[in-house]
Amino acid sequence: MKSAPLLFYYQKPTKEYVMNLKEGQVRIPSGCAISAVISREGNRQDGSGIIKSMIPMHARSNGLGGGFAGYGIYPEYARFYAFHVFFENTLCRKETEAFLKDSYEIVQAEPIPVRKTPLITDEPIIYRYFLAPLKSRLAAAQLDEREFVARSVMHINSTFKGTCIVSSGKNMGIFKAVGYPEDVGEFYRLDEYEAYCWTAHGRYPTNTPGWWGGAHPFGLLDFSVVHNGEISSYDANRRFIEMFGYKCTLQTDTEVITYAIDYLTRRQKLTLKEAAAVIAAPFWSTISRKQEEEKRILTYLRTVYSGLLITGPFSIVLGFEGGLMALNDRLKLRSMVMAEKDDVVYVSSEEASIRAMEKEVGEIYSPEGGEAVIVKVKEGKY
Repeated sequence: MKSAPLLFYYQKPTKEYVMNLKEGQVRIPSGCAISAVISREGNRQDGSGIIKSMIPMHARSNGLGGGFAGYGIYPEYARFYAFHVFFENTLCRKETEAFLKDSYEIVQAEPIPVRKTPLITDEPIIYRYFLAPLKSRLAAAQLDEREFVARSVMHINSTFKGTCIVSSGKNMGIFKAVGYPEDVGEFYRLDEYEAYCWTAHGRYPTNTPGWWGGAHPFGLLDFSVVHNGEISSYDANRRFIEMFGYKCTLQTDTEVITYAIDYLTRRQKLTLKEAAAVIAAPFWSTISRKQEEEKRILTYLRTVYSGLLITGPFSIVLGFEGGLMALNDRLKLRSMVMAEKDDVVYVSSEEASIRAMEKEVGEIYSPEGGEAVIVKVKEGKY
């Protein structure tokens, strides 16, 4: 089957509508809204808090995409990969299921429960599958389990018309749609899930269409990325990553960030700090002032992986099994603040968002440009 765009797109406003807007009726702030919360002790909380965090940042979105990722939400299926999938129609679902059954043991398949609302419309068929690769298929492919799953996801997303796998990690899930994030959270009934880490995004697309699969977070395996900004180096980054089998087909620059992190950490075995030093590499003038060993490492990373240096304004939050990473571009051209209370760490585009989750947080602080802030759950707590 040839790759083709999905049909469940949001209808963009007409030029006449936009031209007739009066001053004060439209606002174009500095990009999208991001938010995250994580417990270092692995304590799980329902999704109502992360939904509340997006309400003060409503004006940062325009209704063309909102989404959430939750970690630790499927403890009863923790050994299995959880695929969240959009289907354009029943035929797409049957074709995709036939492919999955040929390569995976499917232990559970069901519609994702939603709460119908007039604010979220034109939804696709939304399913989830808990599955594991068949050992015979792994042996025949001569791949490790995670590489096998990653290739399956990219194959389906690039070749199966009308199917989009939006989430493929273990004991985690991505929930996204066309709409404002607070409405998307209610639609997916996130108050009924509990997670030790939540991330959230409100989209204000500038160069790509608003559609269900293009909303953030974007995920592969247990990685999920929410991103505020614009990648001016997208084509160079895409060309580099596609040399290694990745397929960027989902019409969002956030896709290439996720693949870059997967390539650097899972395939190249770099640490998260080293991966951050690739995608938000220090300036050469900064590297020249480092101590010799650190200078050697940073020079190596910037030279070998130069095609994955991301330029342009951005702030991102990366979710992964057992933690998250917050990262700004080198010049800090997008806002991102953090705070802590007890064992809980908060990240957001705005202070008001953090205080919507917890009023009595400590000092609000802002990471430096290019500084990777990595928060991990204690070993054994997740």
